[in-house]
Amino acid sequence: MYEVNLGMLILRVIVGLTLSAHGYAKLTKGARLEGLAGWFDSMGMRPGKVHAPLAAYTELLSGIGLALGVLTPFPALAMVAVMTVAGWTVHRKHFYILDEGFEYVMVIATVAVAVATVGPGKWSIDGALNIHDDLNGWIGLLISAGGGLAAAALHLGAFYRPEKVATS
Repeated sequence: MYEVNLGMLILRVIVGLTLSAHGYAKLTKGARLEGLAGWFDSMGMRPGKVHAPLAAYTELLSGIGLALGVLTPFPALAMVAVMTVAGWTVHRKHFYILDEGFEYVMVIATVAVAVATVGPGKWSIDGALNIHDDLNGWIGLLISAGGGLAAAALHLGAFYRPEKVATS
């Protein structure tokens, strides 16, 4: 069991902190939230001034939550939701991230669901609270994948309004 706990710790920390760093970069790099808000508006995620910080802080906080293994299916739900929205609005036309494709968002969301399904392991906040086995399995899968996809669909349905491209 030592190996499973070690493996889950490595996976949670690396993937969680990677997404967290991605959110942090939205807050601190380049044009920051103002530039991100304009980009969100241009792609149809309106109002961009709402969605830019929402995306940045969702990535930042859900990544930290997964890395710590705290109520694990819920940070995983947030990760699936934000990655699904990003995948649909920006990345759906190509597979490779080099072509602005969906491979990165797919891997992050899939790992989040897998961790929520298997559970964070004993070396987590959930483990310290002795609830690491209470929210995994089908419950973790349903919360993370089902909840994340439902949240993304609701979010896209409510806010995604891309410009119509005129055809000649």
